Amino acid sequence: MSSREPLVFKTAAEDWELEQIHRLNYKTFVQEIPQHQASPTHRLVDKFHAENTYLICLSERKLVGMLAVRSNRPFSLDQKLPDLDSHLPAGHKVCEVRLLAIEKEFRGARGGQVLSGILALLWQHGVEKGYGLAVISGTMRQLKLYQHLGFVPFGPVVGAGEAQFQPMYVTLETFEVTAREFLRAAPARSFQPSAVNFLPGPVAVRREVRRAFEQAPESHRAAAFRSDFNATKKLLCDLVRAPQVELLLGSGTLANDAVAGQLSLLGGRGLVLSNGEFGQRLTDHARRFRLDFDTLEFDWGQRFDLAAVRAGLEQRPAPQWLWGVHCETSTSVLNDLPALKELCAARGVKLCVDAMSSIGTLPVDLTGVYLATCASGKGLRSYAGISMVFHHHEIPPAPDRLPRYLDLGYYAAQQGIPFTFSSNLLHALHAAIRRGDWARRFAETAEWAEWLRTRLVELEFNLVGATATTSPAVLTLALPPEMNSVKIGAAMQEAGYLLSYNSDYLRGRNWLQVCLMGEGSREKVIAVANALNRAAGKHRLVEAGREVPA
Repeated sequence: MSSREPLVFKTAAEDWELEQIHRLNYKTFVQEIPQHQASPTHRLVDKFHAENTYLICLSERKLVGMLAVRSNRPFSLDQKLPDLDSHLPAGHKVCEVRLLAIEKEFRGARGGQVLSGILALLWQHGVEKGYGLAVISGTMRQLKLYQHLGFVPFGPVVGAGEAQFQPMYVTLETFEVTAREFLRAAPARSFQPSAVNFLPGPVAVRREVRRAFEQAPESHRAAAFRSDFNATKKLLCDLVRAPQVELLLGSGTLANDAVAGQLSLLGGRGLVLSNGEFGQRLTDHARRFRLDFDTLEFDWGQRFDLAAVRAGLEQRPAPQWLWGVHCETSTSVLNDLPALKELCAARGVKLCVDAMSSIGTLPVDLTGVYLATCASGKGLRSYAGISMVFHHHEIPPAPDRLPRYLDLGYYAAQQGIPFTFSSNLLHALHAAIRRGDWARRFAETAEWAEWLRTRLVELEFNLVGATATTSPAVLTLALPPEMNSVKIGAAMQEAGYLLSYNSDYLRGRNWLQVCLMGEGSREKVIAVANALNRAAGKHRLVEAGREVPA
């Protein structure tokens, strides 16, 4: 094996990778550093193997470097230093790094590259998991190297003889700059780091959702598929208190086109409400279907003015339908769905709702809503590709009026599966929603959002919709002219955080969004606030001879 083969850095997942980990572990910590007893198998399985995440470097199919990370207490250092926490800086989520090892033939000129890549991977892993501090038992043989990398020694030396170790810690921020430089220089094929996802879509998904998606494709005509299909529909209907739903293979735009198609069958005049980008898109859906309608437009960042909506519903001739967005994703504003239902019910008006960014992020009750749309790749925390239209009434087919793919009645007549449907996307969506822990999820999202809003205000960020009721899942930051949202967003991506900033409506207004729609944690929310503060601080102007506090 040539030591000049390209290096690949990744998280160990394959059986052959794990087997080589056990063998490198033996060579390093039995044969080279006599920390463990010899074994005829020449394998050393770490006592924390089941809890370890292994970050590795490969040269083709040969393991050339590794380290292990775990956060479960007690650490191995807890057993050697009973007062471990007293030696560490407070306020950090701590992980332990162990088993750092590099094959001898790769410790020369390429040793620095192997170590730098593994540490860059460690930094990315720390960002994803919300770690702020790592502890390590550094071999005394490499003490100068560890200190050069930013590790801080603490406490007494542990171990004995040739297996002596110095307890050390490092904050992940210490090698953030070095890690980012390595990531920028690394070939794309060799290093594909993960990032913490705060996008409105695609969102971070759970492992079981990924596994469900990776199942072998299944015929949409199979009995097992139909069973899972119906089970998924029932879970969705139960979530929002709607008796029926049709699933469409496509994005949320497809679902809203299907709603426009249904409204075209009603005749009569309608009313479209708009207070942001996605309200404007509903107007475009209605225009493209040549619907007869008026539009009520409100300022971006403000809720629908219910008095104006009431007046619009009482005009003559009276509208037969009303169409609006529940959560206006572009501004974070959460419009008053219960009030809209009450206004429409009192006047016999059919209410249609775009609920793309609300369903799955907060409690939504669609009782009394004529048609409502949603998509799989947002608050439902699955992959994009399935959209849905909820309804309370029977929908007959309209073969002479609507294209087959937009005819919800045709879907209903075919038991929901008139066309080829992706079993992979269906199984992923089913896995995402079947746990039934919605109350906990909603409470956590609201708690994290409240903390994050408060913290961002403390850091002097201007939040869009601050005077209105906003969604817990979308926070929109209006940056001052001296800060460029695209540059801040790109800097955050380099730091390991994916924020929303590239849409035309965000770029044009110099806005940036942090979304809590996917799988997350409080630690990640805290970490993204700190990272935003650092990224913004680097772009602040100097005022009156001093730097504006970050």
